[in-house]
Amino acid sequence: MQLRSVFIPVTATSRRDLVERLVQLLAGLFLYGVSLGLMVRGGIGVAPWDVLALGVSGQSGIGYGTITVLVSVVVLLLWIPLRQRVGVGTLLNSLLVGPSADLTLAVIPAPPSIWIGAPMFVAGLVLLAFATGLYIAASFGPGPRDGLMTGLVRVTGWKVWIVRTLIEGSVLLVGFLLGGPVGVGTVLFALGVGPLVGWFLPAITRLREDRSRRLAPVPSH
Repeated sequence: MQLRSVFIPVTATSRRDLVERLVQLLAGLFLYGVSLGLMVRGGIGVAPWDVLALGVSGQSGIGYGTITVLVSVVVLLLWIPLRQRVGVGTLLNSLLVGPSADLTLAVIPAPPSIWIGAPMFVAGLVLLAFATGLYIAASFGPGPRDGLMTGLVRVTGWKVWIVRTLIEGSVLLVGFLLGGPVGVGTVLFALGVGPLVGWFLPAITRLREDRSRRLAPVPSH
């Protein structure tokens, strides 16, 4: 595989469009990390990948954000045999979400009760769906975990829901065995993230595509 074919080319309708989409990408990734921090602070369970990250963090003594980055790097290595193409957004996702989550955990203390923690988790879940829409609609490539899923779907020919269930089920089991927090929040995430992303992503994508078209240079006659 040639080096050029490994990377997704960056395209834009104009320089302004490129800058705006980069800002959108960075904002989405920052808010994604904030959403993870809110859900962790909620204390009622977390998403499967975060069960794994917190389980490894608890066993190793390495910070949650750092483990999140390291897990992303390992997942990207799994892309190699799948011949998945890497985008700018893929690399930035791997490097920025973890530190953003750590920053959030440093700023926001643990809530004193579940009556505060549960709404924090729900706020984090909604924010995660919004942030997902922002960074995906910027069109700089999928995140490491999404790319692993789509790569396996392409290679195996299995349905998306089967591959996603196998990946997240395996991650959840390993994380649980390592002591990661599984709870009602884990169930809420599993049931809620799909519909929420399904609402935010198309809406943000339409806005981004309309904006990109308006920023395209007017052809001269």
